[in-house]
Amino acid sequence: MKFEDLLIDAGGLGRFQLFTFLLLTIPRLTLPLHFLIHNFLAGVPPHRCALPTQDVFGNLTEEEQVLISIPRELGGTFSSCKMYREPQVQLLENSTGGAGNASGLQSCQHGWVYDHSQFSSTIATEWDLVCEQKRLNQASATFFFIGVTVGAILVGYLSDRYGRRTMLLACYVFTLVFGMAAAASVNYTMLAVFRSLSGVSLSGLSIITVALSVEWVDTANRTKAGILNGLFWSIGNMLLSLLAYLIRDWRYLLIVVTSPCILGIISIWWLPESARWLLSKGKVKEAHAHLLRCSTMNRKKHLSSKISTEVLSKIAQEENTGTNYSFIDLFRTPVMRKISLCTGVIWFGVALAYYGISLNITGFGLDIYTTHFIYGAIEVPAKLSLYIFITKGGRQCSQAWSLIITGFSIGINTVIPHSVSQLRTTIAILGKAFSEASFACIYLYTAELYPTVLRQNGIGYNAFSARIAVSVAPLILLLDDVWQPLPQVIYCFVAILCGLMAFCLPETLNVHLPETVKDVEEQGTGSMWYKGNPQEDIPLKGEEKTY
Repeated sequence: MKFEDLLIDAGGLGRFQLFTFLLLTIPRLTLPLHFLIHNFLAGVPPHRCALPTQDVFGNLTEEEQVLISIPRELGGTFSSCKMYREPQVQLLENSTGGAGNASGLQSCQHGWVYDHSQFSSTIATEWDLVCEQKRLNQASATFFFIGVTVGAILVGYLSDRYGRRTMLLACYVFTLVFGMAAAASVNYTMLAVFRSLSGVSLSGLSIITVALSVEWVDTANRTKAGILNGLFWSIGNMLLSLLAYLIRDWRYLLIVVTSPCILGIISIWWLPESARWLLSKGKVKEAHAHLLRCSTMNRKKHLSSKISTEVLSKIAQEENTGTNYSFIDLFRTPVMRKISLCTGVIWFGVALAYYGISLNITGFGLDIYTTHFIYGAIEVPAKLSLYIFITKGGRQCSQAWSLIITGFSIGINTVIPHSVSQLRTTIAILGKAFSEASFACIYLYTAELYPTVLRQNGIGYNAFSARIAVSVAPLILLLDDVWQPLPQVIYCFVAILCGLMAFCLPETLNVHLPETVKDVEEQGTGSMWYKGNPQEDIPLKGEEKTY
């Protein structure tokens, strides 16, 4: 008997699992509030150079002072980063068609004046992260995702060693502390440090939530659990646009999006530990207590005698080699190595495409709050549609084609003129829907590919690959200074190429979750997609090679 059989008898998706999902909505709602807050935290409103004191201009009105001090761009708008060295008084005689001395331009000397109709305060307006300093503004997102990258590896390892529940509590506490400290930052350096530390702990919330979501449901209901888990991300995404619309000051917004961690800390009291993980660590009594609670809540009380410590001890002995696994074991054996290399590439492409779209919400003829809300809303039907495709067509094709279509959508928008805003918006929304579908699919797909003893390490490794992509995504946007469509061209080609890699992975539809590395190797060597020679397999860690 395997653990999967016990879980089916205890209820693979009942009241116990729904209660667990309810508790896990807190991190799932919190994550997009932080991961996508950059659009509002570092928003750059229209701005121009500040002018010197009034005495220099005599009795001129403010409009006239701007006219003779700030040059116009080709579109007729005033420059955001340049001003005349000397007032161009002759422009007062021809305020519409005249031009000043182009050779007499200089950078802003007295700071900037910002339009506060959209934001009352952002880090860009507070510390003047515009013009020559705009790279620091985009880098604030990169610093955050560097922290997320470190957290993916660190928390994944610690979670497999010390447990999902323990590390989830630690991540809640650190996110709360670092988030509040970031909101109280007195300079850019302090903000960058605490946002990076917040990224480490938030990464833990992400990967632990995924593991707990799939480890308490049976094979038949994993897809439902994965889609349900992803829907709360979309709800949080829409909630962010509402909160940002109501709270225009970045400090107060950061405090509000961090405060749900207080509820998360309280919820740990009722959240169960993963019974699969407990058995993999030989903690039979604790696993037994959680399984009894599961069967009781799911009204399967007659199974109490069947779910005994003796039965669980036998399962633990069969499925646990007593070995502590590490990230090296993701590449130690042939099938695990192929899975790890392919999923790492796919996660990179999925994340780069998703955040490449999400961090670029201007130029579509709508304000950023509406655009962000639509981007979040379209994710809901995308995920519901994904449920149909992923259960009928399988994980492999759903993952591959959702990412490939995302790439084509980004590419098409690079050739559509900005004047055709409605068509551009439609294509962008379509691309956003498929990018979210690919993200929802890869979370579920990855959790099904890795065995229980390495699942958190596997998710952590792939999250690390994704966060590398997310760290560079904001910086790629700066390449528009070289060639305006270049960032979108990069997102397009990376998405298509990484989508093709999904065809190298096995199908996991209606397949039991593997418990050990041996399970993965046996499933792989017995399937059509495995191309290696099973007789040349490397012995598994903690096992002897048999002939």
